[in-house]
Amino acid sequence: MSSFSSIVALKALDGLTSRSVVTAENIANAGTANYRPRRVSFEQALATAAGQGARAVAAVEPSIEASNDLQVRLDLEMSTASSTQLRYAALIEVLNRQAQLRALSIKGSL
Repeated sequence: MSSFSSIVALKALDGLTSRSVVTAENIANAGTANYRPRRVSFEQALATAAGQGARAVAAVEPSIEASNDLQVRLDLEMSTASSTQLRYAALIEVLNRQAQLRALSIKGSL
């Protein structure tokens, strides 16, 4: 994985972290009157920025917007939480493997 790919992956982790926080807030407010769940989006902006270079990627911020739903759907929130956690764990694994490969290349042997 290149340095640029690492930058993109780290920015994706930022977006997934924001999604986790917002999802937890949605779940916590499931019984709150007039609470409208919120959604986090960043994937499209990150994909577009990735085609424009590291500076564009660094400028990407997750977008947090109110959902069209009038109430929290716990099934949807739990699904979002699970999916987000799996994606986060996968990115962490990729970054860890990259770090191991770099350490191995510095050592020069197994």
